Amino acid sequence: MSPDFKQLDNFFTNSPQKNGRQPASPSKRFLPTKEQFYYLPRVLSPRERYIITALVIVALASLIAIPISAYYHGTVEGPQYGGSWSEGMIGTPQHINPLLLQANDVDSDLVNLMYAGLLRYDGNGNLVPDLAESYTISDNGLEYSFKLKENLRWHDGRPLTVDDVLFTILTAQNSDYGSTQRINWQGVDVSKREDRIVVFTLKNRYAQFIDNATLSILPKHIWENVKPANFASSEHNLKPIGSGPYKFSKLRRDTLGTVRSITLVSFDQYAGGKPFIDQIDLSFYESEQKAIDAYNGGEVGGLSFVSAQRLQDLKSTRGITIHQLRLPRYFAVFFNQNKSKVLSDKNARLALNHATNKAALVEKLLADKATVVHSPLLPGIIDIPEATATYPYDLDKAKKLLQNVKEPLDIEITTSSWPELAAVAEELKTQWEVAGFRVTIRMLSVPEVQQAIKDRDYASLLFGEVLGLNPDPFSFWHSSQKRDPGLNLALYDNRDADKILEDARQVMDDNQRREQYNRLQNIINGDVPIVMLYSPDYLYIQPNDIKNNTASIIAVPAYRFDTVHEWYIDTQRKKE
Repeated sequence: MSPDFKQLDNFFTNSPQKNGRQPASPSKRFLPTKEQFYYLPRVLSPRERYIITALVIVALASLIAIPISAYYHGTVEGPQYGGSWSEGMIGTPQHINPLLLQANDVDSDLVNLMYAGLLRYDGNGNLVPDLAESYTISDNGLEYSFKLKENLRWHDGRPLTVDDVLFTILTAQNSDYGSTQRINWQGVDVSKREDRIVVFTLKNRYAQFIDNATLSILPKHIWENVKPANFASSEHNLKPIGSGPYKFSKLRRDTLGTVRSITLVSFDQYAGGKPFIDQIDLSFYESEQKAIDAYNGGEVGGLSFVSAQRLQDLKSTRGITIHQLRLPRYFAVFFNQNKSKVLSDKNARLALNHATNKAALVEKLLADKATVVHSPLLPGIIDIPEATATYPYDLDKAKKLLQNVKEPLDIEITTSSWPELAAVAEELKTQWEVAGFRVTIRMLSVPEVQQAIKDRDYASLLFGEVLGLNPDPFSFWHSSQKRDPGLNLALYDNRDADKILEDARQVMDDNQRREQYNRLQNIINGDVPIVMLYSPDYLYIQPNDIKNNTASIIAVPAYRFDTVHEWYIDTQRKKE
């Protein structure tokens, strides 16, 4: 039914008179009174009432939406201080001390959270200032000068100065303290030039020296009265005073005295700025399985690491982010030709390379959470071309090469009982036996493997090596490093390679150094001292509500915290 405009007109002009009032004059006929509004719904049809109601709602919604829209268009969502998260770690804290770090990932993690160095990495492979404001390198490459930021503080409020930097380096150099960092600082003179400037002077140029500036600094006022004999047993190794983004709050031990958890709180005077997240609760477990059980049971919201094989054991992946981080490390089989006659034959070593289906191994055992590699210099880490001397999977070629081998085709693989390596060893055994080898596996505990490496007591060794983000392959491939503590696990010896390794580490120009390393990788690959396998991703589990963790490549697992002060949970809107 269409509106009856005449009826409406009569309504506004002839509505009942009250209190003796006369009808409105024609000039005011379209200005209804309260009484007229009262009678309005009675003269409208249901459809008309519905339309008018809808129009009123739209009008009101528009009035509300306009300021909200203006607010959202004029502001952006950004971080707000607050929030906390929990993480399960595999291992137990022993020495939260940058000068005593060994093979304990938990200690390294905690050092990176609670201490700071002159420089740190940015999560994408670049060095950025931390305690240092700036630095310069002399033209001859022998002098490195670092200028500290102003008003640096320790967690206890004391000033952090150049004297703390000097104390840390001199302590690292002093053999009485047993620092694992000593080898990196031998032959380096350290001096104070001004109140905020520290200078490192080298005897010989070393292109990779700048990476040493990531060493975390110790507070002199805390450690200067600790005798060398008590350095490793001091309580400060578990309740440290640092200058990093987070500071120690409390720890919990079990009935046996083992540390089970540590709580950290944000440090508002951190050199990189106060962290956004207020608190981190870290819990420690003896094994990956127990850490996964804790996650599945809701005890922790994230995990410091989970292997590719164990991802399927996570009860749920809803509400978490699996960060797939690249690490400059690789796993390979190193040949000790002094311990095996068959491995001294290059044809046998070539056959083993061609008999190895790396892609199938990565897909089957590592859920494609790794990269197949063909060079020990990792072109993805060092900016060099892929090696030209490579050995793709070719079973027929492997069998043909073995026709020229006179020795018995017996191969023993020595490796760790760590589940991933144990599985890889079994897969290699299967693949190599198809080609014609007879393979046995020698599975050792971690301490036993370390001793075997120290003694070079293996014919072939399935193991991994970590290069670093600014790698110096000298200790891995120079002939002088064939014996412990060197890391030349293949006992490799080549004069041309030695010359490149000696020269390249003194070349300050990045492009020239890369050219040398490109030559080096092809020399090494040509001698076939190794079967390169894969570079695994580091899988880090975090709650989804942690934002702005954009790391993609880290030098070691602990460096996943390099940008922790920029992460946030709570948000607020601010003007653009």
